[in-house]
Amino acid sequence: MTDILQLLIYGLVLGSVLTMGAIGVSMIFGILRFAHFAHGDFMTLGAYLGLSFISAFGLSSWWALPAAMVGMAVIAVFIDQVLYRRIRRTQPVILLIASFGMALILRSLVQLIWGSDNQTYASGIQFPWQLDWLGGMRLKPDHLWIMLISLGLVAGVHLFLTRTRLGKAMRAMSDNMDLALVSGIPAERVIMVTWVIGGALAGAAGVFLGIDTRLHPVMGWTTLLPVFAAAILGGIGRPYGAIAGGMIIGVSMEMSTLLIPAAYKPAVAFAIMVGMLILRPQGIFKGTV
Repeated sequence: MTDILQLLIYGLVLGSVLTMGAIGVSMIFGILRFAHFAHGDFMTLGAYLGLSFISAFGLSSWWALPAAMVGMAVIAVFIDQVLYRRIRRTQPVILLIASFGMALILRSLVQLIWGSDNQTYASGIQFPWQLDWLGGMRLKPDHLWIMLISLGLVAGVHLFLTRTRLGKAMRAMSDNMDLALVSGIPAERVIMVTWVIGGALAGAAGVFLGIDTRLHPVMGWTTLLPVFAAAILGGIGRPYGAIAGGMIIGVSMEMSTLLIPAAYKPAVAFAIMVGMLILRPQGIFKGTV
């Protein structure tokens, strides 16, 4: 039972990372109708931006989070204006291919600027808390902060989508683009805010992943499959579904190590994604954004 509880904690931490990425993927698909293959590399770039920020000012690891979120929000809007906006009226497959090319560009830039070696936010070993009242389960302080901050960010996204005029406009555009445009919704502003939120959450996911493990140039690319699996499981284009999907995929990947080697964890996400596409392609959530 202790092993199961320990894996559940690891699954919730991984699920928090995947949720941050999956929300952005779902929102971009819901508004722009294309799968953003560069999102994993958005996570990587955000993690390295945070590393540069704390290294330049001698700050603690968690200061990388706001730096990464702000930096990736700006970069995401810049990339949209320079590249995606010019081909937005073309077929979705053109945008998909362009996003794949952007992923290669960002990955190469990370390797050129920061190198290809593994890096960390902080050196040394962080000793976990021993929770005797939970059967001796161990919990690292960083893991607790990852889960709590992710919960706060999810709550912020929820409040934005349900309580603000721009958030409601975003939901309307996702539900029916033509009707939303006819009703006078400012499409360009909504698209810009979508990239701001998607980029900021991708930066947060990259920092969480870097704090939990290490930074390396392909960290986001290797996480892209579970992120897409989470978005598809919850219903692509539906952020609320992405939240549930991220947690389910994260917990499933960690729990699978009870039966299979840890190296096969990505295969679990792939199997869930394929099964969902075959059995219920609309995802577990039918609602709109």
